[in-house]
Amino acid sequence: MGKLAGKVAVITGGNSGIGLATARQFVTQGAYVFIIGRRQSELDAAVAQIGKCVTAVAGDVTNLADLDRLYEIVKREKGRIDVLFANAGISTPRAPLGEIREQDFDSIFDINVKALLFTVQKALPLIADGGSILLNASVVASKGLPSTSVYSASKAAVRSFARTWTMDLKARKIRVNAISPGPTDTPILSPPGQTEEQSRQRKNYLAASVPLGRLGLADEIAQAAVFLASDDSSFMTGSELFVDGGRGQV
Repeated sequence: MGKLAGKVAVITGGNSGIGLATARQFVTQGAYVFIIGRRQSELDAAVAQIGKCVTAVAGDVTNLADLDRLYEIVKREKGRIDVLFANAGISTPRAPLGEIREQDFDSIFDINVKALLFTVQKALPLIADGGSILLNASVVASKGLPSTSVYSASKAAVRSFARTWTMDLKARKIRVNAISPGPTDTPILSPPGQTEEQSRQRKNYLAASVPLGRLGLADEIAQAAVFLASDDSSFMTGSELFVDGGRGQV
């Protein structure tokens, strides 16, 4: 029996990177998983990778109607949610103070903060008492890094949500925890328009900032998500679990 046997999970941004790796591991541990992402071709490829016990829904988490449609599908097919991983987010564009554009602020906060809030709030009627909510934060919420003030602030808001929602949901014994990854080797590090050499240089720069001397793997973050989703972490709520190679710790 897997650690998530019989559980129903929802993962936003489950079509690539950390979300996809987590969906695979959740299914391996016995869960049925719903994933949502914007690009149908990536969703189709994700379903092929996961192989079983998965439903993919095309949608944009910043569109509240798409979230409603996602949860209507979950309700119709499974009737409840045991684990919600609010994972979808962006890390760019970045700019130093003095060069931040309004549209850049809006795009980062719309998906990392507003969409995450409504992802959780709209799921509440379906989340089973005693369920687990996971929020994808970041080590940058605890570090002062150049040109990342807007992104870092958005992830600090996510960390704060884990604390306040723990209190809001304590009567239902729903646990809320944040995962804070360090630099992780996912497609987000190779955005469209960036050359292969630029991507390589960025990855090398980030790896050099990590005490363990390398980037994290999506599967390593996913293993932490399995822990927080399962009864292995039954006495944890309001917590932040760093999976960062030591970057935020020293």
